Amino acid sequence: MIAERAVQSFTHAALSPDPDLAVAALMIARLEYPKLDAGPYLDRLDALGCEARLRVEAASAGGEDLPPRVDPVRYARVMALNAYLFDELHFAGNDTHYEDPRNSCLNQVLDRRTGIPITLALIYMEVARRAGVDIEGVNFPGHFLLRCRAPRGMMNADDLIIDAFHGGALLSEQDLVRRYGQSGEDGRDVPARLLARAAKPQILARMLLNLQRTYVQMHSYPQARDVTELLLAVNPSAIEALRERGMLAYHLNDLSGALRDLLAYLQLSAKSNPDPEDREEHERIWEHVKTLRRRVASLN
Repeated sequence: MIAERAVQSFTHAALSPDPDLAVAALMIARLEYPKLDAGPYLDRLDALGCEARLRVEAASAGGEDLPPRVDPVRYARVMALNAYLFDELHFAGNDTHYEDPRNSCLNQVLDRRTGIPITLALIYMEVARRAGVDIEGVNFPGHFLLRCRAPRGMMNADDLIIDAFHGGALLSEQDLVRRYGQSGEDGRDVPARLLARAAKPQILARMLLNLQRTYVQMHSYPQARDVTELLLAVNPSAIEALRERGMLAYHLNDLSGALRDLLAYLQLSAKSNPDPEDREEHERIWEHVKTLRRRVASLN
């Protein structure tokens, strides 16, 4: 299992008010690369940010391709970032091997210049911050996005919604509605809560969930449990993560750990009003608990 000191260091980095995401992201990457030296990758981000700042400061506002209702200065800065990261450095979404765990490891995304939406967005945010451009994450369902807000006081100006996975494409309101529908929802408007600024712990939790799912699909249960430890460190109230850690302990034959986590999950989830699907899940977990109790008793 992951060392307690590593969990504490990650918790400190993840919950710190410092906007830096890269330090905590590189700690996540150490689950796959235990000997990873974060220093050179932080230096690389600094170098990318310095170069991006030159591009941003040289960007000229205006042009024939300026969309309506958009601040020309911020549009020019985003276009300069896009040209540098995607046209010049060739960062791109990994469509071919989307489930490769390297796509969730910041060091590998920087080395290979390919990744999934959340990791490419993280690099975009970190480079933009170093370049003096305020870009925030958007925890949109199915596909993490970015936003450059319109200036305060600028009437009828739209925010820029950016898709780092597809070369910094700017998404219209219709694009967002279509993607919302693709996530299984139905409606003509996207709820405002889905376009809210993603806090630092939320971004890191989404990275961890992606990596956890990948490890489970690979049957790499020890790594998946380590990911879950970090996920619970970021969000101790995530009862689904508690259930997942219990099931992973069960797969790893850690019977006492599995029994502890699954009982805690059942107690916490019973306080809510589960729908029929959740009740079926509770019944399934209870069957696991009964089996675990019998097996633990037989060992005593």
